[in-house]
Order: sequence, then C-alpha cells, then structure tokens
Amino acid sequence: MSRGLEPGDEALEFDLPNANPNGPEHCTLSSQTTDIGCIVVFTCNHCPYVVGSESRIESVASYAREQGMGFVGINSNDPDNYPTDNWEHMVKRAETMSYPYLHDASQEVARGWGAERTPEFYLINGQGRITYRGRLDDSPKDPGLATTHELMDAIAALLADEQPETPRTDSIGCSVKWKV
Repeated sequence: MSRGLEPGDEALEFDLPNANPNGPEHCTLSSQTTDIGCIVVFTCNHCPYVVGSESRIESVASYAREQGMGFVGINSNDPDNYPTDNWEHMVKRAETMSYPYLHDASQEVARGWGAERTPEFYLINGQGRITYRGRLDDSPKDPGLATTHELMDAIAALLADEQPETPRTDSIGCSVKWKV
C-alpha cells in the first residue's frame, strides 16, 4: 500500500498562502528549493509533539538557511474541528517563526505527499527529489532523551552529496487531522 511520496520520488509542487507576515504572501515548492535543496515539514499549532520540538525545528530551519537550503512548514489540519489550527492562530504562531508557515486548507498537498503525522519532515535535494522522509529524532517531546538524529544525519549526507544511511523513518507525533 502506498504511503505517499517516498525517498527517491520527485516532490510535488505546491502553491500555498503563507501565514508568516515576514515572508511572501504565497510560497511554492520551487520558490523555496535552492540548488542545494529544501526541507518541508508538515506541522500544526496544537500537537504536543510539535510543541515539544519547536525550538529544535527552528534550529533546523536556521541551519538549513545557513547551508543555503530552503525550509517551509505546512499546516494541513482541519481548522473546523481543530480551531487552534485555523488561519488566525497560524498567523499568531508564525510571529515566532523564521520560515514560511503555509496553509493547506484543501488538504490536497498533505494527501498528495502522503503526510501522516505532525511533525513529519521531507528533505528534498536541489533536483527536487526526496532524499529523506520521517522524524526529526526519536524523542520529539523531550530533546534531552533523543538518542538518534535522523533528519540532521540526512542533511549531513545531502551536503556531502551522499545518500542518507537511513532514508526513511516513521514520524512520531499526532496524526494529520483530516476533514470528514
């Protein structure tokens, strides 16, 4: 059974509104992907796994920019049944973000990519191919307990023009909140 885009697949283009007032009104994957690549994270406002990882996500975004890569967050959760994930709450949360925070209101991007959890990361090379999909590390709620660092390992491999040792992990987090 297909679980969406996997390492080796070409990433699907998107064009989504950006809740971060410090960036463009809309972002596309192609506008955020550099010659080196881009990181796309499916995220949200309320998941305790996202909240527990927020400072590390911001650190990864900063590191990605330092390395010349793009970074975007996408919120695909149903804002009707999860009002803390609506546009107004996204705009408020984006005030503390250094990267575009995009709204996938139709959930088409999440469905096309196969996003399952928040946070879930996709590392894309400069040619638009996914080289890693999965979790940040093995302890999203408590960074002090992390014993693995799969996303950072995959970024290091990408920067060394190598394939990651672990190209796929299952994300640890809340399920994407699908519309009924």
